[in-house]
Amino acid sequence: MSVRKRVWKAASGEIKTAWLVDYADRSGERRRKHFASKKAADAFRIQVEGQLQAGTYRATADKVTVKDACASFLAICEGRCQRDERMTRKMLAVYRGHVSNHILHPDHGVGGYRLAQFTARSVSDFRDRIRTAGVTVPTARKILATLHSVLAHAVAQDWIATNAAHGLRVIGPRGEGSKKISPPSKGDMRAVIEAADEDLRLKLLFAASTGARAGEQWAARWRDVDLAKHELCISRRVDAYGEEGTPKSSAGMRTIPLSGQLVTMLKAWKLRSRFSAPDDRIFPNRNGQHVGHDNFIKRRFLPLITRVTVRSFNWHGLRHFAVSCWIEAGLAPKTVQTFAGHASLQVTMDRYGHLFRSDDHRKAMDQIASRLIRDV
Repeated sequence: MSVRKRVWKAASGEIKTAWLVDYADRSGERRRKHFASKKAADAFRIQVEGQLQAGTYRATADKVTVKDACASFLAICEGRCQRDERMTRKMLAVYRGHVSNHILHPDHGVGGYRLAQFTARSVSDFRDRIRTAGVTVPTARKILATLHSVLAHAVAQDWIATNAAHGLRVIGPRGEGSKKISPPSKGDMRAVIEAADEDLRLKLLFAASTGARAGEQWAARWRDVDLAKHELCISRRVDAYGEEGTPKSSAGMRTIPLSGQLVTMLKAWKLRSRFSAPDDRIFPNRNGQHVGHDNFIKRRFLPLITRVTVRSFNWHGLRHFAVSCWIEAGLAPKTVQTFAGHASLQVTMDRYGHLFRSDDHRKAMDQIASRLIRDV
């Protein structure tokens, strides 16, 4: 790289001076950049020489903005959604919302930054601004995850060498994560089930017995149930747009045993249902299509909960109830993880670890104490 002074006469006759940095990038292409002072030119030369030596220099980083990267990222996501490449319409809508409402926000957004100047400090400042604007900790984490994906796309396009959002954390309040899941009690669950009509009662029992997520329950078809073996195979779910797809992780594809009572109720339900072919949905709407979950909750579930004197819980509480019953029945943690469709055992233990019996832990502490006392 070289720094040299350039002097020329403007059309007005005025003599002008600039400092020119002349260099070749890693591909051998010649590049030039003008500066008003030698100090600025030398600073740029030192910066680029360091980047070239480290292999992090990207000529386009000084031209492409975060807004440009977001537009390219969303275009890629749209293509993946159209090709059904692990991109749902809901996920695409979430990405668009994060980009338009926060990342490109006119006040606290970062759309105008050029990638060359977008550093870890820029990302942390953005994080602090959205928190100050009232964005909650969980939402802020999701927004930064989207920004991380945008910058990862920029890295893949060779616009930048490193992801400035990598490793950045959103610090939550003290005690965050200490809240454990509290499933509905058996008394409350019994009261709600007894107050439901026959059709709704089966839907409640199905969710409270299988632990299926709402989207998994509404997508289940008769061919997914082996009434002879008392098994339910979960291999799909339906999203808010009524589009079916695979569960959100490979662990979501699982087989769950069914109780004899639930199988008997399903057999009776199948006999009186207008939709009982193998490819028909077990719980269809009037037209045989997917149940609209939000509409179902407003019209059926919430009115039931409000007229029964119980501690209020949402539909997902039925899944929590199922998991708590498995734990109470003595199923091993790994089995609970499998039936629940959790991606890892850590997820199961983080959410439900406090429900597992602690007798063995107490015995271990007693043994330790007895040894200490004997030694003394």
